[in-house]
Amino acid sequence: MIKSKYVGASIGGIATKISNYARRRMFATLMRLAQPTEETTVLDVGVTCDRRLDSNFFEKLYPYPHKITAVGLEDASFLEVEYPGLKFVQTDGLRLPFPDKSFDLAVSFAVLEHVGDRAQQRTFIHELCRVSRACCITTPNRWFPIEFHTVLPLIHWLPPNFFRWILNHTGKNFWAKEENLNLLGQKELLSLFSSDRITCYHHKLLGLVSNLFVYKN
Repeated sequence: MIKSKYVGASIGGIATKISNYARRRMFATLMRLAQPTEETTVLDVGVTCDRRLDSNFFEKLYPYPHKITAVGLEDASFLEVEYPGLKFVQTDGLRLPFPDKSFDLAVSFAVLEHVGDRAQQRTFIHELCRVSRACCITTPNRWFPIEFHTVLPLIHWLPPNFFRWILNHTGKNFWAKEENLNLLGQKELLSLFSSDRITCYHHKLLGLVSNLFVYKN
């Protein structure tokens, strides 16, 4: 597993602001659905050492950061300094070192598309659901016309082999690897959940579905 797998693309100031806006809206949806209190224990899977505006945004916005356990592949232990009471665990989201139902709520924002093939994505979801009583997972919608990591239009609608071939031949080799970018539409996303107690919400940009938001309780 590549160290920087969970790190977003460096796509410029405007795109970062758009991403931050979208994530704030998804955060608002989460707070409305989960209605956490100061006693709610939360696991955030996919924090990073990146300190851009839209990185680790959940910790920045959540009103009770001392109740968060943050998990990431990279060393993001600085979060324990920035948010007193927060606990950071450097580990793989595919093998979470926590007992079943350890947390009231598990969240993961825009990480699922970076964990590998469909089997690994299914394992990632299973782990989040296993260790929590309620779970929120978001991912970019493959069928939005702009691919957010590469900022290229439409080519991600091609069969994956063609999409990756083009990325390899346009200097975007990192994103050409399935282990670093494996996009999902709603059908693929929902097929990875074993429970029927899930709801998929749509977040839109310019009137089109840009992000998929799944909530399980």
